[in-house]
Amino acid sequence: MIEQLPTLMFVLTVIATAVMAASAAIQGARLELDLFGATVIAVTTAVGGGTVRDMLLGRMPVFWITDLTYLYTAVPVAVVMFYVSTRLPTGNGKRLRLLMQFDAVGLALFTLVGVRVAQEMETHAAIAVVIGVITGTVGGMIRDVLCNVTPSVLKEDLYATISLIGGVTYLVLNDWIGEEVASGVCFLGMLLVRLIVIARMDMKAQSTLDG
Repeated sequence: MIEQLPTLMFVLTVIATAVMAASAAIQGARLELDLFGATVIAVTTAVGGGTVRDMLLGRMPVFWITDLTYLYTAVPVAVVMFYVSTRLPTGNGKRLRLLMQFDAVGLALFTLVGVRVAQEMETHAAIAVVIGVITGTVGGMIRDVLCNVTPSVLKEDLYATISLIGGVTYLVLNDWIGEEVASGVCFLGMLLVRLIVIARMDMKAQSTLDG
């Protein structure tokens, strides 16, 4: 049985699970899925990256099987966000922007968690970064594939690049300023860059419509 995550990583994982479940529930509402379908996709998205991480690292059983906190988080968040999304105005891009903002938070948090978990398994630094990228991006990829949408990681929007740079930066800063401060700095950095990219994409789309 795998060991429990340290307190900081546990908290980050729970928050990341919630925001990724929220993003998938919004996508489900946008595609007019029913509650069950949206919830299934939300839970799969929320635990997908961590599941692949644990399988690659040999941490069995995977994290959400040994600790039901993550399912207890993902399911109610998905249900609530699905109903909230169905009541938001459509046709103005607000739901898509909210989805991408939640996804940005999940990308940053899961990247940090993935790197840290890989470190605890005493992997090489390069492998830890790769595991961080996988943990951060796979959930969103699963959501997009299940919803028949081109995954963000395959587009020119720096999705995986932000995760990669964030993971490397965390490893460097962790030796200098400690885990908590390094996590905070890297989270804010990844989130800020991702939000800037999203804003630029939104402006580009708007200019195309105006043109």
